Amino acid sequence: MSNLQTIEKVEQQTFIDVIRERRSVRAYDPTVRISREEMTEILKLATLAPSSSNLQPWRFLVIDKPELKDKLLPIAFNQQQVVEASAVIAVLGDVESYKNAEKIYGEAVEAGFMPADTASSFIERTVRTYSNLPPEAARQIVYTDGGLISMQLMLIARSKGYDTVPMGGYDKAKFVEAFGITENLMPIMLIAIGKATKPGHPTTRLPIENVAFFNEIPAE
Repeated sequence: MSNLQTIEKVEQQTFIDVIRERRSVRAYDPTVRISREEMTEILKLATLAPSSSNLQPWRFLVIDKPELKDKLLPIAFNQQQVVEASAVIAVLGDVESYKNAEKIYGEAVEAGFMPADTASSFIERTVRTYSNLPPEAARQIVYTDGGLISMQLMLIARSKGYDTVPMGGYDKAKFVEAFGITENLMPIMLIAIGKATKPGHPTTRLPIENVAFFNEIPAE
């Protein structure tokens, strides 16, 4: 085995270990702080996730001030990880992300990834299509993209030695009101992040033959 193959095998195993070690953790060390620089790096890496038409509709509200975590606690039905974790990241989806199409595709032209005439065509088509979507279709797109980036964020956190738990159990209407979330932003989920004081519970998974099928879904 060549040195390159050895390195690739080690990197592959490291990634698999990250996947296997990720757990939903609900008990955190409240003394641990994640620096603004490290949190920014985690989020920046997360934004490499794919998105519909590369519109990158995700937005993050990082809540790490103790008084704001206290404010969030009852909204999240008093889940203690909200105040114990280093931060809670609110993942939001922008249903008006098409308004960034010109900037996104313009930067692709500047980077040499796309000819200018192609970008112009993409911008026109993207704005026309996404601005005319039914509200439910627009929400479904940002929910899908928000789920992709949330999983990526949690794996990146684990690779850096942090623990997370995705949270759907909170009052979205109260969250929107309490934190001034604008109408174009849809709450996707909350993610608590920090250092575990107790490991997450191991869980079982359905046998792969119960959930994966090749070429056709078997009849019941």
